[in-house]
Amino acid sequence: MRISNITSVLLFLLLLNFFPEQLISQGKKGNTVTIAFYNVENLFDTIDDPATDDQEFTPAGSAKWNSVRYKQKLKNLAEAISQIGDDQAANPPVLVGLAEVENRQVIEDLIHTPPLKSAGYRIIHYDSPDKRGIDVALIYKPSVYKVILSKPNSLKIDDQPDFFTRDILLVTGKLDGQPLAVLVNHWPSRSKGEKESAPFRNAAADLCRSLYDSIQKVQPGTGVIILGDFNDDPVNESLMNHLKTVVIADSVRTGDLFNPMWKLFEQGSGTLTYKGKWNLFDQIIISSSLVEKSKKGYFFYKSGIVKSQMLLEQEGQYAGYPFRSYAGNNYLGGYSDHLPVYIYLTRNVK
Repeated sequence: MRISNITSVLLFLLLLNFFPEQLISQGKKGNTVTIAFYNVENLFDTIDDPATDDQEFTPAGSAKWNSVRYKQKLKNLAEAISQIGDDQAANPPVLVGLAEVENRQVIEDLIHTPPLKSAGYRIIHYDSPDKRGIDVALIYKPSVYKVILSKPNSLKIDDQPDFFTRDILLVTGKLDGQPLAVLVNHWPSRSKGEKESAPFRNAAADLCRSLYDSIQKVQPGTGVIILGDFNDDPVNESLMNHLKTVVIADSVRTGDLFNPMWKLFEQGSGTLTYKGKWNLFDQIIISSSLVEKSKKGYFFYKSGIVKSQMLLEQEGQYAGYPFRSYAGNNYLGGYSDHLPVYIYLTRNVK
């Protein structure tokens, strides 16, 4: 298995040292910001793209996807995202990683749908080689997070030239003047079986770890947030042995990656269900520098899963499960088959 060349990543990370700082007030709760991830489950437009396998989500497809359903999906997702972290932060999340978006236009439509329209989000997105045409992306508030550069990183498998999956999106920038890099992931699925597909997720984890190590090599101590749908739980080998996460905060050493979602998983929480069992595939992992309580910059405060009532089925045998858009080809009009996850970063304000 082979990972992509990261020389260009090393070069543009050097720019972090020379980029001017921006110090921006964030209001009465300005000491806390929210960073989130949401697999939005098949956010497709209604137009057939001949370059991808998206026919299911067209008016003539099996989902009978149309403009009315599309607009309802946008409305639902915008409402959900706008409320993430509202109990601790003054505003919607500063950064939101997204998975299962078809193209840039659907993200444009999303961020211009009330109540997200007033948030002023901007987009980082690249078309990935995924056969269904679904991608990862990052939306961010430019008034708080100043992007320097971004780069998609493709996963290549040496002995499988026909293997295509989502890129790992790397974004570097500054959060209120503090260097912060973000890696947005959507690792290969379990559709061919958990054990059979595990090597592909392990390879994705190796690529992600290599990118993280490169960041730390160029600028040790840079804050890094790794978020995404990993299609594995916090205890699986891809996260534990290949990404090399640490799950106990007191055991974190310089250079480690801390996974605060492990504790939630151990408590029985999850972000999606399969055959009546909760999995926690959606996670946010942070570098050791964000675990340490800094006197100057942001540091980790709390992680969580959004389980508001509107995101959950309210009755029937699936009550309490994610309220999704479809069950098979049966349109439900919900949000997603995944729940959003988030972390709070806070800082000391004099």
